[in-house]
Amino acid sequence: MSSAILVVGGGFAGLTAAIEAAELGHDVYIVEKTPFLGGRVAQLNKYFPKLCPPSCGLEIQFQRIRNNPRIKFFTLAEVTALSGTKGKYTARVTLQPRYTAAHAVDLGFFASALEGETSNEFDFGLSTRKALYKSMPFAFPSRYVLDAATLTATDKAKLAGNKFINLSDEPKTIELEVGAIVIATGWKPYDVTNLVNLGAGTVPNCITNMQMERLASPSGPTGGKIVRPTDKVAPKRICFVQCAGSRDQNHLNYCSYICCMASIKQCFYAVESIPDVICDVYYIDLRTPGRYIKTLDKARASGRVNFIKGKVANVERIEGDRCRVQAEDAVRGEKLTVDYDLVVLATGMQPSLSAGCPLPLPLDEDGFVTGGEEEGIFTAGCALMPLDVTRSAQTGTAAALKAVQTVEGR
Repeated sequence: MSSAILVVGGGFAGLTAAIEAAELGHDVYIVEKTPFLGGRVAQLNKYFPKLCPPSCGLEIQFQRIRNNPRIKFFTLAEVTALSGTKGKYTARVTLQPRYTAAHAVDLGFFASALEGETSNEFDFGLSTRKALYKSMPFAFPSRYVLDAATLTATDKAKLAGNKFINLSDEPKTIELEVGAIVIATGWKPYDVTNLVNLGAGTVPNCITNMQMERLASPSGPTGGKIVRPTDKVAPKRICFVQCAGSRDQNHLNYCSYICCMASIKQCFYAVESIPDVICDVYYIDLRTPGRYIKTLDKARASGRVNFIKGKVANVERIEGDRCRVQAEDAVRGEKLTVDYDLVVLATGMQPSLSAGCPLPLPLDEDGFVTGGEEEGIFTAGCALMPLDVTRSAQTGTAAALKAVQTVEGR
C-alpha cells in the first residue's frame, strides 16, 4: 500500500483536505487544473461567516503549504488516467507548460510591455489581461504564467532571449503512486447565456453574481467600485434575480444553497458604498439557514433593501442602457414592470464534473459525486453538493480523515 494521498482540486476544500492529511504525517499531492491555487473563493470580494476578504483565509492556507514539505502541488495539471485499486493507485497527471522560470520573479515590467490582450476569465470577462499575468495580488504560487496563445508576433520578439521565459516548453506527463484520493473539483457558475429571457447576453448592464463579486473586489476590474459596465456610473437602483437557472427543470433542477446569502451580502456591498442606492431582491424562497437569519434581518432593517416574493419573467434593455424588469409580486398578486440601472442574476452552482470525469466515479444526473468511498476515493466541497465556504472546509477535513484511515489500513 502507498501512504500518499492525491487531492484533485486546489480550491478551499482541496487545500483543507491536503493540509489536514499532511499534518497527520502523510505525503500529499495536489493537482489543480488552473495556474493558481485558491479556487472560486479567490474570486470573491468577501465570504461568510466573517465577511472577510479571501486573502484572510487563503493566505493562511498558502503559508501552511509553504511550511509543510509533505505537500507537493502541481498547477496547470489534470489527472488523465487512473489505474490500480484502493491502497495502490497510479495516477497519470498531464502538466501543461507555464513557460516561466520555476521560481518567483517579478515579471510585471515585461508583462506591461506586451501588446496582446484577451478577456480576463478571473474577472468573468469584465476586464482584459496580458499574455503574461498573475490572476490576483496574492496569487499562489507567486509565479507569472504565460498564455502563449495570446502572444502577438511582436510580443514573441520582445520575449525572445528572456532568461525567465521558455517558449519552447512542452507538456509533460508524470505518474503518482497513492493509496487514497480526495476529489475536490469544485463548481462553476451555470452558463448564463442560457438565460436569454433574463437579459443574459442581450442587456449589457445585466451581470452575474460572480461578476458582482469582482466589481466589489479591491483587486477587481474597477478597484472595488460597483459601477455599470457600460458607463462606469454607480447604479442608484439594483435588481437581484434569485434562482436564475436554479430550481428549474430546464436548467438546474436543484437549489444552489448559497445564492440567497450571496445576494444579501452583495446588497450590503452596494448599500455601504453607494449613497441612497435601493436594492430589490426578487425571490421564490429566502434560504438563510441557522445564524444567517440575522444577516437577513439586518438587510431588512437597513431600509434600502426590499424583498419581493415572485419570479422575474423578463429583462430587456431600454433607453440609457437601463434594464426593464417584468416580474410578479406573489404576495399582492400583481404584475410589476420596474426599471433598474443594474440587474444581478444569482446564477447557480454547477459541479465542474458535469462536463465529464476521467476517474471511475459514480455521478448523478447533475454531475455531483454519489459514491466511491468503498474504492478509497472520497469527495469534498462542491463536487459533493452545493456548499458555502465553511461547510466546504468541513467536508475537506472529513475527506482527509477518511483518506488517512484508508492508507493506514484501518
